[in-house]
Amino acid sequence: MLRKQIMKPVSSAPALIEGEINVVSAASVLVTSEDPEHPVDHAFDSYWGLGGTRWIAGEPGEQTVIVACDAPEAVGRVILEVEETEVVRTQELQLAISSDGGQTYREVLRQEYNFSPPGTTFEREDWAISAAGVTHLRLQVKPDKGDKPCRVTLTSLLVLRR
Repeated sequence: MLRKQIMKPVSSAPALIEGEINVVSAASVLVTSEDPEHPVDHAFDSYWGLGGTRWIAGEPGEQTVIVACDAPEAVGRVILEVEETEVVRTQELQLAISSDGGQTYREVLRQEYNFSPPGTTFEREDWAISAAGVTHLRLQVKPDKGDKPCRVTLTSLLVLRR
């Protein structure tokens, strides 16, 4: 019988996709809460897609994640992934950008997703936003439109240059 073992690739740094802003080295992240077992760091690591690591809010209710860039960026796309395997809910989110150091924000999009495990559990969005001089990107998320007491989850948030 063949003796075998499945090896996982070892990487010292997350793999970036072409044009991705490396949030770890080029920005700070502000977040309203996080579960200690699922910190916001997971939304910016290389483990995305179905079954990837994820940020889970530390408490129920609306949450905010802000990416504060070290220097103004020309943003062309934002990719977002959410996986919800437990709670039937309709999640609402608003994406806004600031070019004045976070003093004011301009809404770029507002969208909602329906999750109904075990069927519909994953959503991936790739938005073209084309904005120059972005200093802050803000994601506000309401975990359930019907106000169920559930927590926001986010598998990945990628910001790409134009």
